[in-house]
Amino acid sequence: MPDVRMASPQGKWILFTTVLGSSMALLDSTVVNVALPRIGRDLDANLSALQWTVNAYMVTLAGLILLGGALGDRFGRRKVFVVGVVWFAVASLLCGIAPNAGALIAARALQGVGGALLTPGSLALIQASFHPDDRGRAVGLWSGFGGVGAAIGPFVGGWLVDGPGWRWVFLLNVPLALVCVPVALRHVPESGGEGARGRFDVLGAVLGAVALALLTYALIEAGEGGWVVALSAVAGVAAAVAFVVVERRRPEPMMPPDIFSSRQFTVINIVTLCVYAALGGFFFLAALQLQVVVGYSALGAGTALLPTTVMMLLLSARSGELADRIGPRPPLTVGPLLCAVGMLLMLRVGPGASYWADVLPALVVLGLGLVMLVAPLTATVLGSVSVVRAGLASGINNAAARAAGLVAVAALPLLAGMGEEAYREPAAFDAAFGKAMGWCAGALVVGAVIAFAFVRRPPPDCKRPECRTFGGVTSPPLEGEPVRKRLS
Repeated sequence: MPDVRMASPQGKWILFTTVLGSSMALLDSTVVNVALPRIGRDLDANLSALQWTVNAYMVTLAGLILLGGALGDRFGRRKVFVVGVVWFAVASLLCGIAPNAGALIAARALQGVGGALLTPGSLALIQASFHPDDRGRAVGLWSGFGGVGAAIGPFVGGWLVDGPGWRWVFLLNVPLALVCVPVALRHVPESGGEGARGRFDVLGAVLGAVALALLTYALIEAGEGGWVVALSAVAGVAAAVAFVVVERRRPEPMMPPDIFSSRQFTVINIVTLCVYAALGGFFFLAALQLQVVVGYSALGAGTALLPTTVMMLLLSARSGELADRIGPRPPLTVGPLLCAVGMLLMLRVGPGASYWADVLPALVVLGLGLVMLVAPLTATVLGSVSVVRAGLASGINNAAARAAGLVAVAALPLLAGMGEEAYREPAAFDAAFGKAMGWCAGALVVGAVIAFAFVRRPPPDCKRPECRTFGGVTSPPLEGEPVRKRLS
């Protein structure tokens, strides 16, 4: 039975180090977009290289995040968390000193591995350490402080890009890790590793990551054509099929196929794919649009995007309470539609656009949509499976959202007709951005229609979300498994 109390010095140190560790990964997933134009100029990188700068991180993170949680359960959550923080910091250092785009992309892939190790562990450590009477408050503070980190991330990223330079977006993680690791080793109790048995589904994790990487490559390079692209697409599909076959045959698969026997779980993950594909594409392209076309600095672009995150941070808990009363279908229908309207309003953001008349209204509408849908989406995921599988369901949903975002970053420039040098040509980028917003809005409308047609109210005795305050925009909050199961 966990016994650390929230008011104790140890409790405060546990909260501090888990917030600091998870914030490293959360910040990097949001601030890099703001730095992309400067990275492209300094490293003479084309649009494909910028896509890979985002997606190399997402491929390994999405493909390995479920395995990262399992490793913590087996070998100890503190140990795997610390390894993840150190790994992430070393990879960040390699990003910061990368001499060219290829080295940066490789380092970003390594960063994703570290993120997959530390992200599940931060919440699991809180659940496994605090007394049951304090655990809800601790999780609330963890998610709230994480939301604050997400809110200030683009602002800090923009300031670093315009000031010391884009490399400090990555190098900043090194001193954070130097603080986080000693605190974790001294104050955070070890948990897990005592009763976990069975084999790791390493093959499933590798096949999933390889399928994502090959399909992403095929989408990014499709404009160039050629037999390599075609072969990558075929190999990616083959790896995806092999992943499904392996998961069906493994005695202890990373992603048990039978969890999709719940129609509600399947439907809500399809909605997740639609919503987070649109959001991933939007935040990748919006930061470029504001800098390339409108003429904002990196700091200006990062600050301009703050309203959506601030609104989520302030209102997501209330949105969850509303969804508890009226059921998830109305907010999961109206929320994506509002997001779609917000993205269509971004069509007004072009050369000479006014922030107050053009940019801010679009972001406010988008933020309202996000506020409405994120908390109900998480609650519906948890409520669609048995309580003992709630953590697994949340992990699958989180991975699905990240995979949807990386596919969107790969596919949208192709669908919108962006050339390799588009981000250096404001007029061409502006035209392609408008087409991309149409695709994003269409994906959101599809998600809203599916939610309206198929989502139902979860049973009253289902597991409820512990993360009620959330500020992230690239994936739904990651919920942990019940402590009574984790510590059994």
